[in-house]
Amino acid sequence: MNFEDSPAFARNLDQQDPLAHLRDAFHIPTIKGSGEPEIYLCGNSLGLQPKLTSQYLNDELHKWQTLGVKGHFDCEFPWMPYHEFLTEESARLVGAKPTEVVCMNSLTANLHFLMVSFYRPTAKRFKVLIEDHAFPSDHYAVESQVRFHGHDPNEAMVLLKPRAGEECLRLEDILATIDDHADELALIMLPGVQYYTGQVFDMQAICDAAQHHDITVGFDLAHATGNIEMQLHEWGVDFAAWCTYKYLNSGPGSVAGCFVHEKHHDDPDLPRFAGWWGHDKATRFKMENHFIPIQSAEGWQLSNPPILSLAAIRASLDTFKLAGGIGPLRNKSKQLTAYLRFLLNNRLGKHIDIITPDESLSGCQLSICVRSDDKSGQQVFEAIEAAGVTCDWREPNVIRVAPVPLYNSFTDCLRFVDILEAAL
Repeated sequence: MNFEDSPAFARNLDQQDPLAHLRDAFHIPTIKGSGEPEIYLCGNSLGLQPKLTSQYLNDELHKWQTLGVKGHFDCEFPWMPYHEFLTEESARLVGAKPTEVVCMNSLTANLHFLMVSFYRPTAKRFKVLIEDHAFPSDHYAVESQVRFHGHDPNEAMVLLKPRAGEECLRLEDILATIDDHADELALIMLPGVQYYTGQVFDMQAICDAAQHHDITVGFDLAHATGNIEMQLHEWGVDFAAWCTYKYLNSGPGSVAGCFVHEKHHDDPDLPRFAGWWGHDKATRFKMENHFIPIQSAEGWQLSNPPILSLAAIRASLDTFKLAGGIGPLRNKSKQLTAYLRFLLNNRLGKHIDIITPDESLSGCQLSICVRSDDKSGQQVFEAIEAAGVTCDWREPNVIRVAPVPLYNSFTDCLRFVDILEAAL
């Protein structure tokens, strides 16, 4: 499409957008003192609240009020199997079988529990491949697992670095590093989408390389789930985990999700940290002290989950259904982000660098590096926030903006660039 830099063109795109009505399914924050809606481009950090959320939460509060403990059983959406009501749609979002997905714990907790099972170092194979600029929590988790097994992180962590003068990792360099360290690697742990640059990793190619060398591979999908299309089952990913409060709009600190490929479900030799919610459902309440894991991703559960948080996730997943799933949303996202990229390059090419790769290697996030002589990126960020834009800042010099197809518009993109241009 040939884009135009004008309010009329942006309005026309919004009028033609078959998903534009979904914006009305969300609460949009307003600018303090004016009552006008913010330009909210921060769904990569915290998604907006679906209007269904308060209804679903109040339903569970009402059950607790009127039924007490009986809310676990004989009612609509009983608490005992409540996490199962999230499984089908969660599986669709990540390209998995329902038995391979479960909502539980938090993201880093899930990575730790999954690495108990899938990081099994030996005297020869004990290294973990991870980014040099991984999200800090991922780095901490891997480093602590390495230390737990008695290894020195300086020796056991293979750090992927971009080439000199570049921000993003090249696929050929990732694959070459896998080949170079194949006999030493016990685990590959990478993101689906890089949090800082917004780069989408070629998970299928990485899985193919890992499987060729019999290396276990796991992904942190915090910035991928609800953002891009994936086929975790088909690609043969061993495990993955994600949070639900970014693109899945389930509220701050909400329960996370995880994936375990079905090829691991009935492996009796696979170690795990066990809890009663992962025990066989048919015998769970016999209260016997012999653990029999559920032969699905549910077998990695520990405790019964917080229902109010699950209700918020269900509200978001039901909102995703209104869009027809991730496919139509991804189609809109590509157009939305392409339009934002066009506007930025058309007006501000002398003042900024977009470090996010092109459409084939990016989701909805664009990471903008300011190179103005007059103002630092931090000053520009503060100025646009004061003018009614919500986005986020990442050291040392990047403003991250994410037009989310569920609730952002083409007019949002145009207004953002107007404000950014004025700030610069």
